[in-house]
Parts: sequence; C-alpha cells; structure tokens
Amino acid sequence: MFRPDPGAALARSDRARGGRPPDDAVLMFKILVLQVLYSLSHDQAEFQILDRRSFGRFLGLDNGDKVPDAKAIWTHRFALRSGKR
Repeated sequence: MFRPDPGAALARSDRARGGRPPDDAVLMFKILVLQVLYSLSHDQAEFQILDRRSFGRFLGLDNGDKVPDAKAIWTHRFALRSGKR
C-alpha cells in the first residue's frame, strides 16, 4: 500500500556511476515510524532493530537479514526532508 509514495518522494540516481544499492523505501519508512513512536535516535533505532524481535517482525526482517545502519537511516531521513538522494 505504501510502496508508490515513498519511492516517488525520493529522487534516486540511475546508479550509472556505481555505488551502494538503495535500501527498500518501505523498510526505511517503517524504521522512521518506529523512531517517532519510541523517540529513538538513529543509533538507538539500529540497536533496537537488532535487539527486539518485535521490531524485526514489524519491519518484515528475518534472522540474518541486513539491517540498515544508523548512517543509512540518517541519509534516508535527510533525503525525505530535502528531496535529494
């Protein structure tokens, strides 16, 4: 249901110059929701996602899945605010 909107809000590069693939927009949106609900910093959000199984279930992550780090969360929030990525 949320997939078209977050993708449209982020100006993503064509990746012709290489670089790290972008994280899933819906996953990052859900992380931002958790941050607001629990008043978490970016570092705290990364830790809690790794620590709490309930957060992982909400995000749709299984054991061993890659969790975005604090810098990726910060970058995503900045991209939403500025419209850049």
